[in-house]
Amino acid sequence: MKAAIRGGLKQGMKGAMTIGQRTALTLYSLAWMLALPLVVGYLLWRSRKQPEYREHWRERWSWWAADADAPMRRPVWIHAVSVGETRAAQPLIEALLARDPDQVVLLTHMTPTGRSLGHDLYVRRWPSQIRQQYLPYDHAWAMKRFLARWQPRLGIIMETELWPNLCAVADQARVPLVLANARLSARSLAKGRRWQVLIGPALASLDAVLAQSPADAERLRGLGRDDVEVLGNLKFEVAETPEMRSRGLGWREHFAPRRIVLIASSRDGEEALLLAAWRRLCPTGDQAPLLLIVPRHPQRFDEVAGLAQAQGWQVHRRSGSWPPVLAGSPAVLLGDSMGEMAAYYALADVAVIGGSLLPFGAQNLIEACAAAVPAIVGPHTYNFEQAATQAIEAGAACRVDDADAAIQRALSLLAADDERLAMGQAGKAFAAAHRGATGRTMAALSAWLD
Repeated sequence: MKAAIRGGLKQGMKGAMTIGQRTALTLYSLAWMLALPLVVGYLLWRSRKQPEYREHWRERWSWWAADADAPMRRPVWIHAVSVGETRAAQPLIEALLARDPDQVVLLTHMTPTGRSLGHDLYVRRWPSQIRQQYLPYDHAWAMKRFLARWQPRLGIIMETELWPNLCAVADQARVPLVLANARLSARSLAKGRRWQVLIGPALASLDAVLAQSPADAERLRGLGRDDVEVLGNLKFEVAETPEMRSRGLGWREHFAPRRIVLIASSRDGEEALLLAAWRRLCPTGDQAPLLLIVPRHPQRFDEVAGLAQAQGWQVHRRSGSWPPVLAGSPAVLLGDSMGEMAAYYALADVAVIGGSLLPFGAQNLIEACAAAVPAIVGPHTYNFEQAATQAIEAGAACRVDDADAAIQRALSLLAADDERLAMGQAGKAFAAAHRGATGRTMAALSAWLD
């Protein structure tokens, strides 16, 4: 019944584009064609620091090699643009494969870091069930070739990726398309309204929109989609693996009795501020706390190492001899690895959440809460506004104004064992209380999975 109702709703939307909307989509497609040299230049420019951008170019335009593997049984297709979305897909992928162990899942990305993480998390675990490739750029002809090749029984777009040509082509090909774990910040809403002539029809063409929170649902309604369901945030159910936790606890034992302040998923410009604040505020000596920086993007690992060395720090990198034997000179730790954030949280006593001190919207603080690590956030948390507000209200996190205040608060928590442990336990309880999104999402998808 649910599938029939949704199918009828989608049928009613077909052919509903106005002349202005069709003209806008045509101009948008033409702009993509004219931008082709710029796209190639962008990939080459990004490949200077991240050579993986030179790989798998055929996939970005749906050009298949003559000897390419034939697609397996019609997959459930999940699009996870980069690292955050790839991690968020974990409970959904696990639920899909638990429901049907023979199910094939096609996992697409737009960035090499997302693809690499997807391989480490899923392909190694389920080599015969998980297939990977880049999602083509949003040319109508490329999307048609992509859907014709794979013939997915269902497409699930994680969080925010909404491409006008993809949505139009999927609608024409009758491929069910669902926006899952959907979020929309106030900034993204403002941008979406500026491009309403393109975003409105794309959003209307989806078979379902499943939002993280009431605030996200309200903003999605502001773009013209009224039937938005609120199912919760899948990121509350991303489980740390025993292997990663054990690895981090082993590191923790090595560094004991020194305490660790983790800068989790730092963004460009934040490391310099935090390193300077750490130098001014942190005590020195063999038993002094250590600063561990884990940059958000791997192409910045060398840059952050150089920045710390320029400020006079001895840098011990995860990619080097690890865990390091610390000499007497002032040192910081650099987590230059992918897929080990759970291990870094197991090592840490306090976490400063990257992307929140400068206006990047913050990275995911739910992982810190689930690992019972007190979270410190800056003023910019619009990507996780509800989670940040609720975590602060629950006593699992606190908000500060700048880098100096973040380091001061972290050091004060290291000196106050009872408060730090209470915040950690509050975080664990907060994360547990907000679970359940996976089951609700699977129930919403059942109309297309059955």
